[in-house]
Amino acid sequence: MSETGTVERLRQYRKTYWAMLVSSTLSLIASLVLSYDAVKLAGSPASKLSCDINAIVSCGKVAKSWQSSLLGFPNSFIGLMLEPVVITIAIAGLSLVLFPRKFMRVAHVGYGLGLIFALWLLSQSLFVIHALCPWCLLVTISTVTVFSTITRVAILENIWNLSDARQQKFINLLDRGWGRVIYTFTYAVLILGIYFKYGQDLFS
Repeated sequence: MSETGTVERLRQYRKTYWAMLVSSTLSLIASLVLSYDAVKLAGSPASKLSCDINAIVSCGKVAKSWQSSLLGFPNSFIGLMLEPVVITIAIAGLSLVLFPRKFMRVAHVGYGLGLIFALWLLSQSLFVIHALCPWCLLVTISTVTVFSTITRVAILENIWNLSDARQQKFINLLDRGWGRVIYTFTYAVLILGIYFKYGQDLFS
């Protein structure tokens, strides 16, 4: 494909990379807040955090659980390390950079693992810790969005070397809007799951 054709193809991903940039930036902000809170609690475990609203909506309760430091340090530190990488990818993508397939494969798998980790943490928050951290929820939703954007680019660029027929099937699904349907459905499941789990206790 000519250089002009490649540039035109990459321009089609602008909205995708904008969504990636906004979502990863929001996740980075949430990670900064959570990291600040983790340091605050380390110095004064009895401190009350700004999002400690009630017995259910309580960042402090979640932050004090073992799940919040699964690797021996606050999980939010992982966000501080990784989200700038995603922001860099998004900015490079907006600048029409064509990434090597191996790089995109690592990014796709890595963020897929990040999504699994985020969903696991949310499930622990809902069903084990019995408390909800709004900043953690923002990270989860942002992670869903970023994974969706990386997956879209992965399909269109065929980084996994799918057959032409199989790739075209996925592209047809994207063209019909099924990508938006899937991640919107995921958001709805998360929000409705939280509401049906806690109901009016969220606002008491």
